[in-house]
Amino acid sequence: MSEQARPAAGGDDVSVELSRRRTGMSFQRTRMSADRTLMSVIRTSLSLISFGFTIAQFFQKLKLNDLVTSAHEPRVFGMALVWLGIAMLAFGIAYHVQFMLGLRRTRVEMKGHHMIHGDSAFPVSLTLIAAIVLLGIGIAAIVFLKS
Repeated sequence: MSEQARPAAGGDDVSVELSRRRTGMSFQRTRMSADRTLMSVIRTSLSLISFGFTIAQFFQKLKLNDLVTSAHEPRVFGMALVWLGIAMLAFGIAYHVQFMLGLRRTRVEMKGHHMIHGDSAFPVSLTLIAAIVLLGIGIAAIVFLKS
């Protein structure tokens, strides 16, 4: 092989270093993508919870003012929407936690094999914290509707 066809020894080191950095950045992009997915679950479940709560409260107020004879069916429908929102949020949180734990395990393995640097922080998701708070609010809405 001629000198021109053979890569320089320093070129291999640069190539490996750039590959490690790109792979490390891909973990950060994947983490942010998982956060965006959880945010879409939060948005949808928040809509279900708030819409269900509003329906139940609206027809309960109409019944209290003797404008409708029965508010049972809309209340059941409203509570079903709240329960659906809570269930969706709980499953979204569980999926997010499971996915992130797997991503962290893979990152640690790759760091152990010197495939990535892994020096950058991999913080707890603020989106996950917001989802857990919203789950508590949804459960409080159910408790309020039952009383």
